[in-house]
Amino acid sequence: MSQSIKIKNALISVYYKDGLAPLVKLLAEQGVQLFSTGGTEQFIKDLNLPVTAVEDLTGYPSILGGRVKTLHPKVFGGILNRRGLEGDQQQIAEYEIPEIDLVIVDLYPFEETVKAGGTAEEIIEKIDIGGISLIRAAAKNFNDVVIIASKNDYPTLQAQLAEQNGETTLAQRKAYAKKAFHTSSHYDTAIFNYFNTEEPLDVFKQSVTEAKTLRYGENPHQGGVFYGDLDAMFTKLNGKELSYNNLVDVDAAVSLIDEFEDPTFAILKHTNACGIASRPTVKQAWTDALACDPVSAFGGVLITNAEVDLETAQEINNLFFEVLIAPSYQPEAVELFSKKKNRVILQRNNVELSKKQFKTLLNGVIEQDKDLIIEGPDQMTTVTDKAPTAQELKDLFFANKIVKHTKSNTIVLVKDDVLISSGVGQTSRVDALKQAIEKAASFGFSVKGASMASDAFFPFPDCVEIAAEAGITAVLQPGGSIKDADSVAKANEKGIAMVTTGVRHFKH
Repeated sequence: MSQSIKIKNALISVYYKDGLAPLVKLLAEQGVQLFSTGGTEQFIKDLNLPVTAVEDLTGYPSILGGRVKTLHPKVFGGILNRRGLEGDQQQIAEYEIPEIDLVIVDLYPFEETVKAGGTAEEIIEKIDIGGISLIRAAAKNFNDVVIIASKNDYPTLQAQLAEQNGETTLAQRKAYAKKAFHTSSHYDTAIFNYFNTEEPLDVFKQSVTEAKTLRYGENPHQGGVFYGDLDAMFTKLNGKELSYNNLVDVDAAVSLIDEFEDPTFAILKHTNACGIASRPTVKQAWTDALACDPVSAFGGVLITNAEVDLETAQEINNLFFEVLIAPSYQPEAVELFSKKKNRVILQRNNVELSKKQFKTLLNGVIEQDKDLIIEGPDQMTTVTDKAPTAQELKDLFFANKIVKHTKSNTIVLVKDDVLISSGVGQTSRVDALKQAIEKAASFGFSVKGASMASDAFFPFPDCVEIAAEAGITAVLQPGGSIKDADSVAKANEKGIAMVTTGVRHFKH
């Protein structure tokens, strides 16, 4: 098995040429014979460097509109032949096949064409055949061949060749092969997922090329990595790197705030809202959201759908928080927040989010559609003698948005577009309701006249009775229990309004 190998012949076929020139010039200086195709061949000629057209090597021109250029034994034999195998060497000598020691390939931009909204014909033509075959062949024969499948590796290879007099080590070639197979598998996954939309096959394939190592996972003894492009999602204006727990909370915050159109501020702790309010101004929304539970707000994640001005920032600045997210900030507000270097200030960018979500479970993965449904007043069916007022309907809608994003079992209490309390993650809905009522009282809120939302139906009328006795006047629930009539009867007996939506919002 060979160790260090000097590059004598290189095949270069790339779509994008940026960053390629310095490497090509070095190869030419080191006496490497260059083979190339089409636009890459012309690019090398424009550098005034000698280059041999692949069609001169194979004896065949590029045909079928460029679909077939490199698919020929004189190309793949030159890549795949094993230098230490006598039979291979006899055959390449017999058929006059040059040994190709370096392959540089940049695949057609399939993903970019899909994202840009290309036509079906344009997308299909960006499925690279020759390029992907060259990558696999060269990576398979890494014992003898260098494969560069990403322009990001041009500078690294250039430095190695300059330092090592045109040679590469086995370890270096194997490392490039690993990257190349990553490139090819990611490319094929993107193509498969493009096709797997109509009558999809029940298979799970995901490939994410960006990765960020986190300080740790949920706890310091756990490792953590985020796979995705955070820089596309947010512009970080200040603060330290986001932690695993920060990211989980930020995801919950983004999902919650997207339910609201009026100026809204939300405060989250461990993915649950501990304060949220919609108001005519962002400052008033902040003030009323904080009043809901100023204790839990300490160290929380804050998010708004409105610009943060200096006046609002001065109020927020009085609280210790981990992360603040907004679509925009006044420069003076950013300057104020930046006085504390660890506080994370994120400006949210306009990025389309996936409609799917998945996580590892047991010895596999579970995937589901995101819960993108929310029922407003038009989807609420009054099932009691008393109908909710216009304000109660509005509050029930507000509460329903929050309950959808709160850990089950949950009860949410709202009054005048403000969360006044919630019972979160309880093993019974009765416990969730009692927790919500007690918590509201502890922060000086009266639940009289409040509206209540439940993430699931009431199997017994006990929650309705407790709510009525506390002074709650309107209740929303999905319905669907075989004992719905008992809860409706109790609501009629207590003189409160109840609506059903027909949609359950469990969040486990």
